[in-house]
Amino acid sequence: LQAGDSFVAMYDELTHNGEFMGLGKIYYAEFTHAGKVYNAIRFDAGEKNSSTFWNEKGESLKKAFLKAPLNFTRISSGFSYARRHPVTRRVQPHTGVDYAAPSGTPVVALGDGVVTHRGWAGGGGNTIKIKHPGNYVTSYMHLRGYAKGISVGTRVSRGQLIGYVGSTGLSTGPHLDFRVYKNGKPIDPLKMESPSVEPVSKEKMPEFEAQMQHYRYQMDSLSIASYVQEYMQILQ
Repeated sequence: LQAGDSFVAMYDELTHNGEFMGLGKIYYAEFTHAGKVYNAIRFDAGEKNSSTFWNEKGESLKKAFLKAPLNFTRISSGFSYARRHPVTRRVQPHTGVDYAAPSGTPVVALGDGVVTHRGWAGGGGNTIKIKHPGNYVTSYMHLRGYAKGISVGTRVSRGQLIGYVGSTGLSTGPHLDFRVYKNGKPIDPLKMESPSVEPVSKEKMPEFEAQMQHYRYQMDSLSIASYVQEYMQILQ
């Protein structure tokens, strides 16, 4: 943030018997930073799109992936092509991140996708793999068990419960060995830049643009009303 930055927002106020109780839905916002205006427009782009807010180009303000698939205690091992395995003691690649967490800690899907594997994976123990849009695949290993309803072919959403931290397979203690692949190649989850979800479709763009103009008209009307009120107070 810098001096001179500002924001405006249009939202519902929740009241009861004239008393303010809280905030409701946010419909539109503008954030001005270093002279540039950033927009957030609320719009329902359809059942297949989970995003709520968009910029003026119809691009989602929501990232496709979470920062991490669980609430972890610490990172016990990072991404490396030459790590000494804690069980076999052999130096070998570890193309993932180990998140240490108590056994039974919920594990969620990093993003929307389809389950392609649910079952035993040798040293990885109980494992779930999910294919995501954009040729991404995420892998969740050493699970204690799976969430109800999770099987191959199940479509999952960002943040949905898929399993629980365990210590199955070649493991010295409860943790999640989490891996991400892009076009079949492993990438460091801690350095990955999450893509945005799909933009507003071409079919929905006219409706989106009309909604955006409607919000902007309302914002202008509210601004004028505010100026008039301030002016009347000065005259009084």
